Amino acid sequence: MIETPEAFVRLRTSQDPAEYGRAAHDEAPIEVWMAVIAGWPDMREWVAHNKTVPLEVLRVLAADPGCRVRRAVAVKRKLDRDLFERLAGDPDEGVLRALAHNAKVPADIRAVVAARLGELAGARLD
Repeated sequence: MIETPEAFVRLRTSQDPAEYGRAAHDEAPIEVWMAVIAGWPDMREWVAHNKTVPLEVLRVLAADPGCRVRRAVAVKRKLDRDLFERLAGDPDEGVLRALAHNAKVPADIRAVVAARLGELAGARLD
């Protein structure tokens, strides 16, 4: 269990593979995740990569100003319909591509994502 935001940052930046792995797999209380998000913006993407991070935290990260963070959320298989819909409206093509590769995206939302990607590709040709 990761018990403090500082512990998460230490694990994530460790050169020890066992500690680094804990940053991706160990649970933490929601308060710890929120403190990392607030205090260490460069760690937000890595919070999203954690296998145990709850949906409540992913909802916050799905609205992050950083497209790399939103892309990390878009690949998560545990997203609910609300998050899939929100990310399908994302302005970043990389977020849409990440979502398109997520096997858990409902078919109707996948169609929206495909159409948006097609529009973006067409706009580049103009």
